[in-house]
Amino acid sequence: MGCFFSRRSDRRDRASSGPDDEARGKDGVAVGRYSWDLREKVDPKDYMLTGMKDVTAGRLPGKLNGQQFVIQDCENCNIYVFDHSATVNIDDCSNCRIVLGPVKGSVFFRDCKNVKCAVACQQFRARDCSKMDVFLCCSTQPIIESSSGMKFGCFQYYYPELTFHFKDAGLSIFNNNWSNVHDFSPVPGESNWSLLPEDATVLDYVPLPDADSEFSTIRVSTEAGKSIVPLTRAARGKGSDESCLIVFFSDDYTTANARKLIDKATGKGFVLIQTKEVSIRPEDVKRVFQSNAEGLSEFITKGQVVALELNGDGVVEACRRIAIEVFAGTKLFVSENKNSSSRDVDNFFNFADMQMGL
Repeated sequence: MGCFFSRRSDRRDRASSGPDDEARGKDGVAVGRYSWDLREKVDPKDYMLTGMKDVTAGRLPGKLNGQQFVIQDCENCNIYVFDHSATVNIDDCSNCRIVLGPVKGSVFFRDCKNVKCAVACQQFRARDCSKMDVFLCCSTQPIIESSSGMKFGCFQYYYPELTFHFKDAGLSIFNNNWSNVHDFSPVPGESNWSLLPEDATVLDYVPLPDADSEFSTIRVSTEAGKSIVPLTRAARGKGSDESCLIVFFSDDYTTANARKLIDKATGKGFVLIQTKEVSIRPEDVKRVFQSNAEGLSEFITKGQVVALELNGDGVVEACRRIAIEVFAGTKLFVSENKNSSSRDVDNFFNFADMQMGL
């Protein structure tokens, strides 16, 4: 088991925003002016890429700032959207390579073929598409319909602003259901989707920005070790009968600590199967942690927890050793032994999936 964490965070709530400076209506009564009343008029063309062929295009950080974006009728293009957005629709595109920064809502591909992409979003949908290779981070279950030749891998990408864009889009790097694909129109005896090779990297499918393009100034990496999103094995299965559950309770260092433990454990040859970031209510603590629930109610009230499943022979002992050597003073849960660890994993992730509607 973990030990108690003594540092206290000094978070400050952001002041809620109200009307801006008052203006006077026709009757002289003060009328509140809101921020959207003061915005400059936007040009819809700034939020669209349409009819492009054989070019490199996209948007640099700060150009979308959470707006909707449309990509349509593009052929043989490299498209880089290094910003966060509200929703993205991609229609009638072929032979394109696409990178989409975090999308708060849905990414919807329609009537696309031979597209290779890296996408982070709340919801992924593809309809009437064929031969797509998708490196995906998706908070919910990805959905395909009337599509074939769809291949999925775990999102692996980095650029300097990406961490902030995930936060701006309200996405957690630990909630990634990339391999849990639902096919609305299955074909008996066939499969419309499959997984990309386990050793596949984004760079094998989507090139870095051209040196002579405006996007060359963005420091991009497609190495799994530098990816903002942890690389999970997910539906590829487990190589060992032994898994370990590690849960970090909320504090200012939760994400950094979880990433550090992943690096330590995978550096020893263990495999990250899945991750989740969820809220746990006091009344659910016993259900999730069972005999280990005593004393945990205080910590789950401080915010969402981050859970990891690591797999491999000897993983429980190794993770407990890492917890003692690296995370002394941090409150975390680690499976007590390999006899109970599988139950720990099942209890937590079944609960998390129910909480997230998966």
